[in-house]
Amino acid sequence: MKAAILKEFGPVENFEIVEMPVPKPGFREVLVRVLATSVNPLDYQVRRGDYKNELDLPVITGHDISGEIVELGAGVENFKIGDEVYYTPEIFKGQGSYAQYHCAHESIIGRKPKNISHLEAATLPLAAGTAWEMLVTRAQLKINQSILIHGGAGGVGIPTIQIAKAMGGTVFTTARKVHHKFLIELGADYVIDYENENYIHAIQQLTGNKGVDVIIDTIGGNTLADSGKILSQMGQVVTLVDIEKPQNLIDAWGKNATYHFVFTRQNRNKLDELTRLVENKKLKPILNKVFSLSEIGKAHRLLETKAGDENFYGKIGIDME
Repeated sequence: MKAAILKEFGPVENFEIVEMPVPKPGFREVLVRVLATSVNPLDYQVRRGDYKNELDLPVITGHDISGEIVELGAGVENFKIGDEVYYTPEIFKGQGSYAQYHCAHESIIGRKPKNISHLEAATLPLAAGTAWEMLVTRAQLKINQSILIHGGAGGVGIPTIQIAKAMGGTVFTTARKVHHKFLIELGADYVIDYENENYIHAIQQLTGNKGVDVIIDTIGGNTLADSGKILSQMGQVVTLVDIEKPQNLIDAWGKNATYHFVFTRQNRNKLDELTRLVENKKLKPILNKVFSLSEIGKAHRLLETKAGDENFYGKIGIDME
C-alpha cells in the first residue's frame, strides 16, 4: 500500500510517499480500504512537532477515515466485509489515516452516511465528532439555550453550528464579514464580524446583557478569561484549544461558570448520531478543496496558511484512490 510517512517533525517537505505492507487486523479489528481522508489543524500541529513526545518516528499521521471493510479480524461482531464506514483513528496510538489501508477496533468505527460521498464523509469524524463531544457530552445543550461559537467558518465551527441548531439552540457565532451569508444559510441566528466589532459588546447588546448559556472556544487567546463577561448565570465554556498561559477567570467565578477542556474521544455511538443527522439533512459536510495523497504537503500548507485566504472555509479532502 502507499502511505505518507513522516520521518522528522517540521515542514511539509518531511512527508515521503512510500510502499508498505498492508496491515493485518487483530482481535475485534477490521481492515479498511481507505478511500478518503481529510486534513485538520491537529494534523499540521502533529507534523510540526507540537506533540512530539506522544509519537515515535517514523509515523503515519492523519485523523479522519472513510472507506470500506475488506477483512475481519477474529471476534468482530457488528460489521461485515463490504460495509462502508468512517471514523477517527485512535489519536497518538498506532497508524493514522494517511495510508491506503488501516486497521481499527470495531468499537470506534461507524457506518458511513448513505447520502454522501466518501470524500464528504471523511470531513466529519474528527471535526463533527469534536463538536458532538463539546455540545452533547460536555455542555449538554438544551432546547432554547443560547450558544456562542467562536470561529464559525472553521472546520469545527461549521458542524458545531449545525448540530447546535439541530438541538434547538439559538446560535451566535463570530466570523469575517465575507462568511456571514454562508453561516446564516448554515443555521446561525446571529453572526458577529470579529474584525470590525467587539464580540463582547455585541453579545451584551444582542442578549440584553443576559449573556449566553454556552460558549464554544475554537480560537484560544484570551477567550477563557473574556468568556466570563458574557456568560449567563451557571453558564458553560467548552474549549478544544491548548492553554498556553494563565488566565484570570474572576468574571466567570461571579457567574458560577463551568469550564470543560476537550480532547476528543473515539466511539461508535457518537458516529451513529452524526450519521442520523447527515441522513436527516440536519448536518451537511462542507468540502472546500481536494488533493491526492501525493499532494499531502500542499494540503497541509493550504490549511496552515488559510488565514490569508478570505474565500477559504470548510475542510480539505484527500482522495486516496
